[in-house]
Amino acid sequence: MNFPMTKKGYDALQAELTRLKREERPKNIQAITEAREHGDLKENAEYKAAKEYQQFLSTRMAELEHKLGSAQIVDIASGESDTVVFGVTVVLLNMETEENKQYTLVGQDEADLKNGSISVQSPIGRALIGHQVGDIVEVHRPAGVIEYEIQSICFEEQT
Repeated sequence: MNFPMTKKGYDALQAELTRLKREERPKNIQAITEAREHGDLKENAEYKAAKEYQQFLSTRMAELEHKLGSAQIVDIASGESDTVVFGVTVVLLNMETEENKQYTLVGQDEADLKNGSISVQSPIGRALIGHQVGDIVEVHRPAGVIEYEIQSICFEEQT
């Protein structure tokens, strides 16, 4: 399975993996060593917490290594498209409220709704892919269907 992401997203995951390996794992090993020195491991809360964190670190590092190894970096810097594709910024008009919304379609690990980045795998992202300016798309959510009209598509963030 490929994980589409921007170069920025790839670099962020790589930086997290490096930090976990170089900083967090050595700290955790030290915490386990110190907790062992406190004696009886059966009733040692510090030891149990350090071992649980060790498991978390191992799982997260394996997950990051898998995603980075399967990453499909999509260059969005110089793209041009008249249809919605990965990496574009889309301005949408909510047909019910007549409010404009702006979203940039990114990989799942890069999504940050507060900053206007949504995953291409999200309901809105999936509904938009392949459509053009002027198209009306239906987004199916648990709370019901919302219709949006695509106002513009570009590869640069709009302000």
